Amino acid sequence: MSSKLIGVGVGPGDPELVTVKGVNALRAADVVVVPVMAAPDGKDGGERGRAEATVLHYVPEQKVVRVVFALNERSDRGRREAAWDAAGERVADLLGRHGTVAFATIGDPNVYSTFTYLAHTIGELVPGTVVETVPGITAMQDLAARSGAVLTEGTEPLTLVPVTAGAAVLKDALNGPGTVVAYKFGRQAAEVAEALRDSGRIDDAVWGSALGLEDESIRSAAELGGEPLPYLSTLIAPARRDGTRGGKL
Repeated sequence: MSSKLIGVGVGPGDPELVTVKGVNALRAADVVVVPVMAAPDGKDGGERGRAEATVLHYVPEQKVVRVVFALNERSDRGRREAAWDAAGERVADLLGRHGTVAFATIGDPNVYSTFTYLAHTIGELVPGTVVETVPGITAMQDLAARSGAVLTEGTEPLTLVPVTAGAAVLKDALNGPGTVVAYKFGRQAAEVAEALRDSGRIDDAVWGSALGLEDESIRSAAELGGEPLPYLSTLIAPARRDGTRGGKL
């Protein structure tokens, strides 16, 4: 029996933003894997993540399998690699017992997603596995819609920066001509605010977290202080525009 692994993007948290194709893929799969945070001992931390909460709107709980990933592990490479290997072996076992396994990931499976590492591992553990992805709505699209921020116009470039790469990368992008989107900046909110002020782009920028959820927060970047924000906070700093229609064509 040939096996298939499908990475399904389930959006940033609002269950209404899962595409019809994504829902169909989740329901058609034999098993739906959702990533969960690892506790200090490496076991399931017990917390229900956004991907799992979203999936449960569309498939029964008994079809969902929680698999531990070291989602935020950056300092200990050995621990991170061991967690990836363990997760890959768990999913490889599921593929051996089921025909199709879907992996639900927040946002899009091809944009800063854990699915990338899982697919690479499965390619080595279960050669011949068919790997597919179903695109999902990203946090920057959702924040743009909820805040009224226009991501791009005319010939403007769009730069997406994970602030986990360091504030210097964000500063370089802000000094460019187009719109800048920053992901995962919550723990470095003070540095991000400083970079926005230094580049003169803080007044038009907006940030948001928990989009589509009960504790949603969407605010002007000018209100950023020194306090840390939720890890998955998203920032949009629109390109500099003169306000004329079609000015960037």
